[in-house]
Amino acid sequence: MFFRALNDLKLRKKLFLSFIVVVFIPVLIVGIFLTDQLRGMALDKAMDQTTTNVERVKARTQELIDVAYDSSYRMANDDRLATVSNKRYETVYEVVQAYRDFQEFNENRRLYKEISNLRFYIENPTMLDNWEFIQPEPAIVRSDWYQKAMASPNGTVSWHYIQDERDQKQYLSLVRKVSFVEQSTSGVLVINVNMNMLNAILNQESFETMLVDDRNTIMAANRPDRVGKTMEDIEFDQDVMKEESGSFEADVDGKASRVLIEPLIPVSSVNSLRIISVFSIDTIVKDANRINVYAFIVISASLLIAIILIYGVSTILSKRMLRLSKHITKVATGNLDLVLEIDGKDEIGQLSRQFNSMVYSINGLVEAVKNSNSQMNLLESKQNEIKLKMMASQINPHFLFNALESIRMKAHLKGEKEISRIVSLLGKLMRRILEVGNGKTKLADEMDIVRCYLDIQKFRYEGRLEYSLRIDPRLEKYSIPPLIIQPLVENAVIHGLENKLEGGKVSVQAGIEDDRIVIDVYDNGAGMTGEKIQQIYKSINQVEDDERNRIGLQNVHLRLLLIYGDGHGLHIESEPGIGTRISFTIPYGGEWHV
Repeated sequence: MFFRALNDLKLRKKLFLSFIVVVFIPVLIVGIFLTDQLRGMALDKAMDQTTTNVERVKARTQELIDVAYDSSYRMANDDRLATVSNKRYETVYEVVQAYRDFQEFNENRRLYKEISNLRFYIENPTMLDNWEFIQPEPAIVRSDWYQKAMASPNGTVSWHYIQDERDQKQYLSLVRKVSFVEQSTSGVLVINVNMNMLNAILNQESFETMLVDDRNTIMAANRPDRVGKTMEDIEFDQDVMKEESGSFEADVDGKASRVLIEPLIPVSSVNSLRIISVFSIDTIVKDANRINVYAFIVISASLLIAIILIYGVSTILSKRMLRLSKHITKVATGNLDLVLEIDGKDEIGQLSRQFNSMVYSINGLVEAVKNSNSQMNLLESKQNEIKLKMMASQINPHFLFNALESIRMKAHLKGEKEISRIVSLLGKLMRRILEVGNGKTKLADEMDIVRCYLDIQKFRYEGRLEYSLRIDPRLEKYSIPPLIIQPLVENAVIHGLENKLEGGKVSVQAGIEDDRIVIDVYDNGAGMTGEKIQQIYKSINQVEDDERNRIGLQNVHLRLLLIYGDGHGLHIESEPGIGTRISFTIPYGGEWHV
C-alpha cells in the first residue's frame, strides 16, 4: 500500500519526500538529541551546584544553631539560674538586685553574636518580668511550643519559629525545658538565633533557598517575601512538601522547577529542620536554549538552500517528463503520426525512444484490428440471433398466473373454497417472489410471504401444523434483503416437521434488542445433534457458485455476511427430539433503514 501510494506521487513530490526522509528527519533527530543533551547537562550542572550550595548552607547553619545549643546546655546546668528562678523574694529591691547580680543572659548575647536574645519562662509570683525572666501568661502556656517543651524529656531541645515579646519579631528559637530537681520546679528557656546572620548565609546562594521547620513554616530565605509564610502559601507542590529529603521536579509559583531537600537535624533535637533549594528549569536551560536557537537558524538556512536546489533540479526533470506526458496524451487521443525528440541518454531519454517504438507498433496493430472487425461484427450478429431464440423459448410468467387464476375461479364456482384460497395464496406467493428482484423489501412484506407459505403448508399437512408470526410494530417498514426469512421457515417445515405426526409448531419473531434487530425462527420438530449442526455450519460457510443454493440456508447465510459483515450470519441451536432455533441479527438503523 505504501509503495503504491509512493508511485502515485509526482516526481517533484518524490524528490521533496526523499529530502525530508534522507536529510530533514536525520537533522531533526540529531538536533533534538543534542538539545536534550545540552538541557540535561545544564540541569545536571545546576543540580551539582545546588547540592554543593545546600551542603555549605547546612554546615554554616549547623554551626550557627550549635552555638545556641551550647549556650542552652550551660544555662540549664547553671546553679545560679536555679537560685534566681526559685527564690521567694520579699521586696522589689531583692528582685532587682538578683537580676543585677545574674548577668549570664547579657554575657551570652555579648560573647556570641549568633544569639539574638535569651529569655526564661518560670512560674514564680515573687519575680518581676524584665524580658529575661518572664511569668508565662495563659496564652504562652497554651502555645504548642511551650507545651511540647514541658512534655519533653530533660536534655532535649526543639526548634520553633516564634515571636519574641520584646520586639514582636519572629525568630528561629531553641526551646528547652530546664528542670530544677531540688526545688521540684521547671521552666522553659528560649534562645533566639540571630536572624540577620542566618539570612546572610542564605543570601549568598544564587538559587532560591529556604530554611523550613517541621510545620512547613519558612523561617528564613534569600527571598524576603517568603519569610513567615508556609509552603502552602507559596503554592508549593503538595506531594513534594511532605518529603524529608531528595531531589524532585515540581511546579513552584506556576513554573517547572527542580527542588532539592536536605534535612538538618540539630543536636538532641526532638524535631528537625529542612533546607530547601529551588531553581527554575527555564532559567537553567536558558543558555542551552539560546544555543539551540542559533543552531536552529543555521540548520534552517541550510535546509532552505537545499530545498531551493532540489526545486531547481526537480523543475528540469519535470519539464522533460511533462513533454513526454503531453506526447503520450496526444497518442491516446488517436494521433499516431508523432515522433518524440528528447535529448539525453538518461532514463527519460530511454523512455522517449521506447515511446517512439511503441507508437510504430500501435500503427501496425491498428491495421490488424481493422481487418478483424468485420469478422467480429459477423460473430456478434450470430450471438444476438441465438439470444432471441432463447428468449422466445422462455415461458411467460403471466401465462402461469392466468392459469392459476382460472383454476381458482373454477374451484370457487364448484364450492371448493379451501382449494380456491390455497390456489390464490400460491399465486400471490409466486407473484411476490418474482417481484422482489435483487433489491430491498419491507419486513412486513417479507412476513406476508412467510404467512402465505405457511398457510399453504398448513393446508398440505391438514392440521398437523400451527404457526405464529410476531413482529415489532416499529419494524414493519424496516427494509431488509428479500427472501431472507422464508427459506428458514421452509427449512423448519421440510426438515423439522416432515416426520412429525401431530402438534407441529413454527414460530417466527422479529424484535429489537439493544441496537440490533433479532429475527428468530423456531420449530418443535426432530431437532439435530451437535455433530449435525457443525456439518451444517461447515456447509453454509463454503462459497460455491451453485444456483440450487440461491434460496437455501447457504444463500441466506452468505448474503447476511456480505451485506452486514461478520457476526450477522445464521446462528443454529438444536436438541434432538425437542426442536431447532435458527436466528440472525441485523444492525438497527443502518443503510437498509427507510
